[in-house]
Amino acid sequence: MSTDKGNLEPLDPEIGIDLYLDHKATDCTESTVQNHRYRLKPFLEWCDEQEITNLNSLSGRDIQEYRLWRSETGDINPLTFRMQMSTIRVFLKWAGSMEAVPENLYTKVMVPRVERDKRKRDVMLEAEDAKEILQFLSTYEYASVDHVLLALLWETGMRIGAAISIDLEDVKFDDQCIELVHRPDQGTTLKNGGSGERLVAMTDELSELLSDYIDIQRHNVTDDNGRKPLITTRYGRMRRSTMRRSIYRVTAPCYRDQPCPDCNVGEEAKCPESVSPHAIRRGSITHFLTKDVPVEVVSNRTNVSRKVLDEHYDRRSQEVKVEQRRKYLNNI
Repeated sequence: MSTDKGNLEPLDPEIGIDLYLDHKATDCTESTVQNHRYRLKPFLEWCDEQEITNLNSLSGRDIQEYRLWRSETGDINPLTFRMQMSTIRVFLKWAGSMEAVPENLYTKVMVPRVERDKRKRDVMLEAEDAKEILQFLSTYEYASVDHVLLALLWETGMRIGAAISIDLEDVKFDDQCIELVHRPDQGTTLKNGGSGERLVAMTDELSELLSDYIDIQRHNVTDDNGRKPLITTRYGRMRRSTMRRSIYRVTAPCYRDQPCPDCNVGEEAKCPESVSPHAIRRGSITHFLTKDVPVEVVSNRTNVSRKVLDEHYDRRSQEVKVEQRRKYLNNI
């Protein structure tokens, strides 16, 4: 049931955003909170310009007027515009739960679409979204192959080809690491061949998840080369196309009964809000860097050169990079 405007509690836009950011800070990283602050800054400026002093007064028409105002002010690229409107949607959904705006107002936010071929170099799974999806899977599909695959790709930042190549014997539980091995004569390869071979450390959480998956959910099968793969179907080693479908399915907001802008997904259709395995790799790498993990460590862990990492994977905003540098300077 939607909250009637007569039952709303007055809330100043600036105070509302501060409360929202405080709420985000309870279960999100500092960088995520900072990103939300930057994305909401234009909305606060618009409220000030329009002399809006109470969020209660906002309507669907106001949201549309803000959308037009934002698209016409400044040189904003489509991806940035999309992210800002997505954040407005999340903020208004929170505000609705706080009885500061009508409960369904967030559904009035039209998030602009960006064609996949125009955003494929920049799209990534945000850390906040990864956390929410993994929590959903942990609650409702614990240790399922979908849960294991997403957790593996997110925590390690490995390519999907590397995930396909892992055998049971490659998971070293005693040492809490996964050994990635190039085996072209046995049907699995690493992108950079032998130079891509490495040990990838696991957290306690991933180690426990893999152990439970192997004990409970993994199909006890071998592949065509007599090897025992980690990620399986009833027929053997999971194929690349099957893995990609799994990732597209679980990263779609509608999979978790969340609203999807422009989403009319049929049984075989792909939700436009879902992301690819490579977008998970990009998001994972950006998350590591945002958490101040040294570039060299991230580079070695994910088997990508510093140059390629800078050009194609590091999607930290300039503001986040400045704040990180400032922290180091303050310690000098």
